[in-house]
Amino acid sequence: MKIFNIKPVYAHCDLPCGVYDPAQAKIEAESVREIMKKYLAADEQDKIRAIIIKEQRAELVKYHLMVLWADYFKPEHIEKYPDLHQQFWLAIKQASTCKRSLDPGEAQKLIDQVDAIAEIFWETKKA
Repeated sequence: MKIFNIKPVYAHCDLPCGVYDPAQAKIEAESVREIMKKYLAADEQDKIRAIIIKEQRAELVKYHLMVLWADYFKPEHIEKYPDLHQQFWLAIKQASTCKRSLDPGEAQKLIDQVDAIAEIFWETKKA
């Protein structure tokens, strides 16, 4: 008895396009920067919490970037933007740098990298 009729399917992402947005990564990256800015003025207990939250937010940046990289961008995007893989790799590495840093400048680098990826994202959405 056959229960399932399994057929191969093709999709370049998890759902029909329209659900992806680099804004999620940007919001988290901005949170990392703001936490870094406030860290020095915090009391000892809040410093511990700030570090924990900053590291969680940086990890979320990595997550959102990896989803965008793996699920949204297609081979034709890579052909048009040949350094896109490198940009993602560097941004994800920068998020890791932010996890071990308290320098808001490092977070600003991450924000700039997310913005560069977002620019490409929006160009591909127009196409």
